[in-house]
Amino acid sequence: MTNPALEQQAEMFWRDAEAFYRRAEALGVPDIRNYYWYHTVELPGGLVTPGQYDFRESIAAFPFPADLRGKRVLDVGSATGFFAFEFARRGAEVTSLELPSLEALDRFPGQDVAQSLDKIRKMMGPRSAGGGSDAPYTAEEMYFYLLEGPFEFCRKQLGAKIRRCYSTVYELTEAKAGGTFDLVFMGDILLHTLNPMAALCAVAPLCRGTLVLSQRMPETADGEPAMLWVGGDSLGSDEVSWWLPNQSCLVAMLKKLGFRSVVNTGSHSGVLRPSGFPYTRAILRAEK
Repeated sequence: MTNPALEQQAEMFWRDAEAFYRRAEALGVPDIRNYYWYHTVELPGGLVTPGQYDFRESIAAFPFPADLRGKRVLDVGSATGFFAFEFARRGAEVTSLELPSLEALDRFPGQDVAQSLDKIRKMMGPRSAGGGSDAPYTAEEMYFYLLEGPFEFCRKQLGAKIRRCYSTVYELTEAKAGGTFDLVFMGDILLHTLNPMAALCAVAPLCRGTLVLSQRMPETADGEPAMLWVGGDSLGSDEVSWWLPNQSCLVAMLKKLGFRSVVNTGSHSGVLRPSGFPYTRAILRAEK
């Protein structure tokens, strides 16, 4: 049974996407129709990327200072770059962390790169209203279309001065990151790690002030610290996702890593595009 409201949202998304591509072509931008836009980003010249996540209205829910001048900020897992560009717009010196390649993405033991790429390809969804999600991209092509191409396109259009750091979260060090940071942001990152604690252990020493973490945090009936397994029961049943720590678990881990205060500051919500699927993510602010 079809849902007229969701169908209308999808039609609006593809109409906006086509307008974006036509506008880009009119401005002399090379063909970017294979790019995957994780974020909606407003660019000069009337360009608005057709992102799966549009945080423009919900950005106020995040506990980020309006003025970040003189502050160093680390955006962990930038994807298209909405948050990195927002931090730069607010005056921060920004470092954007991204994987060096898709081969570096966590894989469950027994999975090979080809299986991971196939799952990512399906997650990327169609490139147009007519489909087109099954393009046989190489690992290098998919990395470019998914991560590097969209980020660099937006950075060039915005003229944003952002330092890029290529590393897995586990291998991140102060030397690689270029120092420590007043603010560190992690959004929907731990879900894609097989070892969330190891990821936090790598990031925590780089934060000298505030860490903001936003993701789905399922709660248990007794409120005890726990992680929900979402990795399925077979090699092909996950979406490059495995663990969802609940809030109690994340608070305990962050305090164990040296954060004196960890509080829930609320949540942000929206709908995924073009599916129209609603989502809500809790937000934690941890202070050193």
